[in-house]
Amino acid sequence: MHSVSPTLENGKARTLGDASARIGRASKVASALAGSPSAARHLNEKRRALLAEIDNARFSWFHVKVAFVSGAGFFTDAYDIFAINIVSVMLGYVYGAGIDSSFADLPKRTLTTGQEVGIKIATPAGVLFGQLLFGWLGDVLGRKRIYGMELMLMIVATFGQTMCAPSIGVSIIGVLIFWRFVMGLGIGGDYPISAVISSEFSSVYIRGRVMTAVFANQGWGQLSATLGSFIAVAAYKHSFLHDDPSGVIHSLDQIWRLIIGLGCIPGAVALYFRLTIPETPRFTIDIERNIRQAGRDLSVLLVESEAYTVDPDAISQRVVARQATRNDFRSYFAQWENAKILIGTAYSWFALDIAFYGLGLNSSIILSAIGFGSPKKGLPAGAEVYQNLHNVSLGNVILSLAGLVPGYWAAFLFIDRWGRKPIQFMGFAALTVLFLIMGFAYDKMNATSGGRAGFVVLYCLANFFQNFGPNTTTFIVPGEVFPTRYRATAHGISAASGKLGAVVAQLAFQWLKDVGGPNAFLKHILEIFAFFMLTGILSTMLIPETNQKTLEVLSNESQDDFIQPVPASEYPGGYLNTFEPTPIQLRPLEPSRSPDHQESVSRPPTAFSYGAKRKGTDASVSSHGGHFASMSDLSSSS
Repeated sequence: MHSVSPTLENGKARTLGDASARIGRASKVASALAGSPSAARHLNEKRRALLAEIDNARFSWFHVKVAFVSGAGFFTDAYDIFAINIVSVMLGYVYGAGIDSSFADLPKRTLTTGQEVGIKIATPAGVLFGQLLFGWLGDVLGRKRIYGMELMLMIVATFGQTMCAPSIGVSIIGVLIFWRFVMGLGIGGDYPISAVISSEFSSVYIRGRVMTAVFANQGWGQLSATLGSFIAVAAYKHSFLHDDPSGVIHSLDQIWRLIIGLGCIPGAVALYFRLTIPETPRFTIDIERNIRQAGRDLSVLLVESEAYTVDPDAISQRVVARQATRNDFRSYFAQWENAKILIGTAYSWFALDIAFYGLGLNSSIILSAIGFGSPKKGLPAGAEVYQNLHNVSLGNVILSLAGLVPGYWAAFLFIDRWGRKPIQFMGFAALTVLFLIMGFAYDKMNATSGGRAGFVVLYCLANFFQNFGPNTTTFIVPGEVFPTRYRATAHGISAASGKLGAVVAQLAFQWLKDVGGPNAFLKHILEIFAFFMLTGILSTMLIPETNQKTLEVLSNESQDDFIQPVPASEYPGGYLNTFEPTPIQLRPLEPSRSPDHQESVSRPPTAFSYGAKRKGTDASVSSHGGHFASMSDLSSSS
């Protein structure tokens, strides 16, 4: 019999102790998961306690981090979407149809209607598909797993736009349309995932403000796009005024690429934080069905620790919960009380985006149509181009500062006091009145300088009540009212309905505005906007008030016995499904003989080998013929 060294004996004892402790912990889980009513009650009480911790959590730096990380994406979204407002004018100068050798017709050079439509609807069309796709993936794969993928897509597509160049075989406008569609896919993914993450991490008392703070970055993005355009045009003023025709075209081509390319910066800054943000505890509990992991995640978040780890070796406490399936989806939304909410959120967003994008992507056209800041007559072509771009950029900066940005932060102040529905009702009603006035009084207001100034004031008020109204609430409500397993999907459906409205608005605007003459139909377009705002009032009646209510209450599902213990039959080898002894093969202790002594001297093993041959035998030890040692074998060895 070979003697065994004390070192090996001590190591074996420690191994046995660790294994026994681990088995003991797993046994406690097994007893807790017995399929008794008391076990189910215990699990549901634990779930409710975890959710209550989230719902009652005090405002912390983690909430600030969530608002920053999610908001940076919306800043990038808005910048990329609304930068095209001024860039499309520059593209018309550079790539529009025809230019004479005298350079005199440059200020009148524009994109064709088809090109203008393609450039402006490519992004909303991509957003529509991105919202549906990423909303579904957010519920299937998890919020964390895909958070950041949409931002990478946006960065690549934005960079791709700046590198576009004309060629013989492909139109540069066609290539731009492709890249803007791809960028739209990433922007679309940002909507449902950011909304759901900010909603599920927030406590009841601040949820509206956190989600509004995230969405309000859209206003800063729009302002930055217009301000960046204004600064870029001013920086190239000397070129416009003194360069020859080819130099002016060259400067314009650089300016639009610079404006678009700057959209990569905020996305790149936020990318790291998105990739490292933890999974929401609600998804971990209700979708991954791991209540113990959710508890560990929550404890990390509540103490504001920077360390976030998932221990793959930790014993999971898994439960049975309702799963997202086609039949369950149909069953849930077949109930009118659930279906009407989805109809209400989807149509409200559709009606709002008819006007929001109808104005937002065409403000340069509207400002030019009413003669706001029109260039002086008789200027040289380069100077006229400069003054037009300068005035349009300045007009958009004024619209952003006077209406868009203040509207978001007014909503931030009142969203958790007044509630979502009153603000949405108020916004739709104010917009109905404003668009009616702007439409029916358009000709009279456009006849005098004072009237044009009044029109701009009404325009700013419309922007204000869009954001202090349905533009904010249509983003918030779908992120609150649906159960966890469908929250991202339903938000994606609602948001995609809005982008369908944006596409419809662009098609209608570009094809209708010149009916009866250049920009002659604008007043009737504003009247059409008023009609859709009126229908938005009606659709608001279908949605519930979500203020100061937990997400579980709003889901319209009973929370009693929401989760159940996993049956014993689903655990191979009992309840210890996460503790499976790993088969290993121990190389036998080999004797070594000294020249002077014939007795064997034992030595500790130096390696573990899988499927190796035992020394002194011809047979290979494998899963078919040999014996594998496990931790249980060690306990019986002597």
